[in-house]
Amino acid sequence: MSEVFVNKQTILNKKTLTNDYIRGLVTGEGCFSFHTGWRQKNGRKCKMPTFYIGMHERDENLLKMVRDSLDLKNPIYNHKAWTGDGYKRGRMAALVVRDFEQLKDIIIPFFYKKLKGYKAIQFIDWLEKIGSDPDVSDRYKSLYRLYKWGIFDKNIHLFP
Repeated sequence: MSEVFVNKQTILNKKTLTNDYIRGLVTGEGCFSFHTGWRQKNGRKCKMPTFYIGMHERDENLLKMVRDSLDLKNPIYNHKAWTGDGYKRGRMAALVVRDFEQLKDIIIPFFYKKLKGYKAIQFIDWLEKIGSDPDVSDRYKSLYRLYKWGIFDKNIHLFP
């Protein structure tokens, strides 16, 4: 009877993840939110739709695998964890996508109608808020219009 050894380096060097694995990871660790950007002429700050997934820095390679599997161009950010409540936390690694093209062509089609539980509700609420929030720019509002026109329904087969 032979034993199967799994080399730690082999696990860390794996470049692609399954779509279902990524969706499950995002269900637990991801967020569809907004980044507050520059101040507009009316004095209010612009909001940019944002996909975010953050984890302890020890999982930075896992975030790189998510990025590479989705063919995203973003860096993985590594930043100090919030410790304002007195707890000692480790540094955080994060993948943040705010780029219009990547949201339109990768993030939204990848997750559209493929999430379960509360994350599925959060995702649709995020798309709706993109369309209704006056501080979201017209360019990003076109993501909402594509959603309402059913464009993402037509492309649902792109990311099985």
